[in-house]
Amino acid sequence: MKVNTAKKKGWIWFGVLVVLFTICSFFVLSQKPQEFSPYDSTSPSPNGLKAFYTYLDNELEMVRRWEQPPALLPESQGKQVLLMVEPYFTPDSKEMASYIDFMEKGNTIFLLKNNPKGFFDIRTTFVETMLPEQTINDSSGTNLVGNVYSPVRLEPGEEDEILLSDQLGDVAVKQKYGEGTLIVALTPHWLTNQDILQKDHLPLVLGLVQQDGLNNEVSILFDEYNHGDTGSSSFDVYQDWFLLLLFQGILIAIFLLWKQGKRFGPILQPREETVRFSDESLRALAAWYLKGNAYQDSLTTQAEYVKYLLQERWGIPYNREWKECAVFLHKRWKTMEDGKIDLLIHQLTQVLAKEKITKQEYLEWSKKLDILRKEVEEG
Repeated sequence: MKVNTAKKKGWIWFGVLVVLFTICSFFVLSQKPQEFSPYDSTSPSPNGLKAFYTYLDNELEMVRRWEQPPALLPESQGKQVLLMVEPYFTPDSKEMASYIDFMEKGNTIFLLKNNPKGFFDIRTTFVETMLPEQTINDSSGTNLVGNVYSPVRLEPGEEDEILLSDQLGDVAVKQKYGEGTLIVALTPHWLTNQDILQKDHLPLVLGLVQQDGLNNEVSILFDEYNHGDTGSSSFDVYQDWFLLLLFQGILIAIFLLWKQGKRFGPILQPREETVRFSDESLRALAAWYLKGNAYQDSLTTQAEYVKYLLQERWGIPYNREWKECAVFLHKRWKTMEDGKIDLLIHQLTQVLAKEKITKQEYLEWSKKLDILRKEVEEG
């Protein structure tokens, strides 16, 4: 009776601990702040784009996020504008070809990146000085004020249209691709939550976007594919309460398995002595050889074992001398040339005939015999 009472008390305390762990885990998980990556269109953080996305979503009918590879960009939905804001990586040649094909079909890509070198054969030059606040001239000759943090300026081609420029060079250009357009700007921070209302950033951004004649019939896509992995994992698809229950279930399963596998009371059947004998005997024998410098005896034993394997696996009689085994090895040892086999057998015979050998000789020939052993066992 006392044993049953102790078991019941143990389970009661275990239940209390589980309840306390549940309460503590709930508060810990519920207070964890959500993390966002820079230039994420869902991010309300200072370096996010949620404000600009929300503004376009309220003004236009078709605004959404695109998280698929460029090869899957829609083709039959009328004119579309793809916004690529500070991509985390440079697309490979296959993906770049998909972007170009998207533009040649009459669509527009609006690329905003501090240094767009490597995208669409855009050429840039580094500037000697970086003054964040610049007087920016648009294509109509209007002067606006904005911050430009890019260390480069664009080099437009002969057919490119310059949209924005400052005293250091060109900040935004427009290129034609088939029936579509590529607009490149060096100012991705203008779209962020913390900078979009600073200075004249909003009029500058809207001026660039309006270059393509935005209206309710144009679809705006925020390219989130080029932002890659934003730190989310496969666990993010599950809610916190489900993960908590799953973790507790794992703990309970571990405790139950531990309880079922733990031994209580005396051991009724002792372990067999041979479980320990083989390993300890080998260690003792190896220690004896090392302390006594019995390298010759150890090498002879290893050579005799290899000859035993030669008889068992390749049918070479055990009572043959090593020099007589060379003929048989020529036929069976395919990975070794005949001349090298003869040299190996000759040198091995000389080593085994010595009364004593050095540790270096022992290590060298032990390794060679081990190679032959593996060849016999695997072949």
